[in-house]
Amino acid sequence: MSSSDATTQSSPANKAARGIVFLTVFIDLLGFGMVLPLLPIYADQFVVDEAGWIIGMLMASFSAMQFIFAPLWGRLSDRIGRRPVLMIGLLGSVVFYTLFGIGTVMQSLTVLFISRIGAGIAGATISTAQAYIADTTTLEERPKGMALIGMAFGLGFTFGPLFGYLAVPSGTGDPGPWPGYAAAGLSFVALMLAYFKLPESRSSHSPSAVKQNLSVAGLRDALSVPSIMLLLVALFVVVFSFANFETTLSMLLKGRERESQPFQFTFGQVCLTYAYIGFTLALVQGGIVRRVAGRISEGVLASFGCVLMIVGMLLILKATQYQSVGMLLGALAVVVAGFGFMMPSINSFISRRSDPGKQGGILGLGQSVNSLARIVGSALGIPLLKLNILAPFAFSAAIMGLGLLLVILASRSGKDFVPSEGDV
Repeated sequence: MSSSDATTQSSPANKAARGIVFLTVFIDLLGFGMVLPLLPIYADQFVVDEAGWIIGMLMASFSAMQFIFAPLWGRLSDRIGRRPVLMIGLLGSVVFYTLFGIGTVMQSLTVLFISRIGAGIAGATISTAQAYIADTTTLEERPKGMALIGMAFGLGFTFGPLFGYLAVPSGTGDPGPWPGYAAAGLSFVALMLAYFKLPESRSSHSPSAVKQNLSVAGLRDALSVPSIMLLLVALFVVVFSFANFETTLSMLLKGRERESQPFQFTFGQVCLTYAYIGFTLALVQGGIVRRVAGRISEGVLASFGCVLMIVGMLLILKATQYQSVGMLLGALAVVVAGFGFMMPSINSFISRRSDPGKQGGILGLGQSVNSLARIVGSALGIPLLKLNILAPFAFSAAIMGLGLLLVILASRSGKDFVPSEGDV
């Protein structure tokens, strides 16, 4: 890249544009965070699904569409530009969140399916937002720029459920279609910001926005280092367990009025609980993990996170048995803290063990493992809950034991990548 390109990328105008990208991603994710806690509760009221597979597929459909369409949006943005793709995605969010509201009025599971599939396709433009950041930053600025996307995710998942709570003015009763309509309204605000304020970023020097989901070369490179494969399996286990937990939690909290349940949270209380989870995750990753990373090895941090998640899941079982809300809230904090320690540590661990020349393919494979684990975890969580109210959390605790073993084995079976003299 020439010095003039670097100067252009660092200009105040580009910094303002990155701020607009941050706001558009944040506002769009507010809508997602608003709908997520309520979705399985709505679906459970609209259909008789004793086995839970239909609702499980509904929960998994969003992540599945993101997995499929993210590379397609990236390829399209390389052809027509980042701005139009981001705007198409935001327009899709407006349409499909509105459809979600309509589906709750109609009490139609079919309409909910269409709305979640469409929202997943529209939300797959996050990779295009990352490409926009890459277009408008120098290599030195890029980590900070990408951190904006991560911050938008965290804030969206924290404040989205709070907006969902505001959609239930009294804090009790059925919120009806308003969370969907409010999410559509927020996405419309983001669309207007992009339309009036966001310039195009793609140039002849822009890197490709296409991210391969499952690269054969990346898989081959990962298989050549045993500890990396152990870490990728551990990553699948962690994300699967958390998706399993995240998907089933709202149904555990809300219960069904015609059935005896350990907790009978209102819709508003369910939203506040998810906001509490988002805030706890942000606090752990931003206030604790960031400070200790580098001082303590990734293997130790990841192992500690595994132990916390196991303890937290077991505490959820105890809280459910004793019907203790206080114990439940403490257990949720422990689970989320464990996840907050695990994710950055495993990703950093994989990076340290990888040849820098092959790191892109291996990290891309890691993202694919993450996505697939979220799809499978979301799909299986509800059927496990229908089988037994304690099953998702007992299963997650058990499988996290496997995750802990894999992390320990990876720590002991390999070393960080050291370039040879020829590579240097």
